[in-house]
Amino acid sequence: MLHIHGLTKGFHVGGSYIPILDIPQWHVNQGEKLAIIGPSGSGKSTLLHIISGILRADEGELQVGGELLHRMKESARDKFRAKQIGYILQDFHLIPSLTARQNVEIVMPGQLGTAERRERIDHWLEKVGLSDRGRHLPAQLSRGQQQRVAIIRALINEPPLVLADEPTGSLDWETADGITGLLLDLCRSEQHTLIVVTHDLNMADRFPDRLHIHEINKINGSKRFTGVKEERAI
Repeated sequence: MLHIHGLTKGFHVGGSYIPILDIPQWHVNQGEKLAIIGPSGSGKSTLLHIISGILRADEGELQVGGELLHRMKESARDKFRAKQIGYILQDFHLIPSLTARQNVEIVMPGQLGTAERRERIDHWLEKVGLSDRGRHLPAQLSRGQQQRVAIIRALINEPPLVLADEPTGSLDWETADGITGLLLDLCRSEQHTLIVVTHDLNMADRFPDRLHIHEINKINGSKRFTGVKEERAI
């Protein structure tokens, strides 16, 4: 599913170049459910952005689902991400003026008919326990309910790879635990590969596979911030 070889990434900050990632070799198998942990600034989110094609690595090879993302231009990576990757973010990124149904519908393929769209959305709303919330605006939903809408939006087009960046970071403990269970159950039933980055060790402990970012990233915090006056979480 995912193969990385010789991948590096850094950023220019205040006139200095800060290396963030140096990953000699790493792969994730199809269907794997993996939680990546590590401190702020250790490159976890940057790694997800590169895997998804939002960012481009400085050097190295990246293969996702058989496609060579490191050779793609930005427009091609955007098209690939829309079809092959579901992305769940901590802050949900729902459009405030659209209902829960509409927030899901905007990511669905244009060739689907109205009836099929409605049926598919109804099915997913029921799966996550929001059958009676489809016509509610985000502001009328709890944070846990908003995250469930975001999960539907990421999974409804059946992407082979699902990425989640701190998906429980803004939720209370009980809600976070419920969201973790829901996400794992849905990805198991749909046979998605799931990669989550998180500070939540309770969430990470529920995953069958866990990885500390420093196990694959040769750059650690002390090297990264040498010569930089103020640390910056990336």
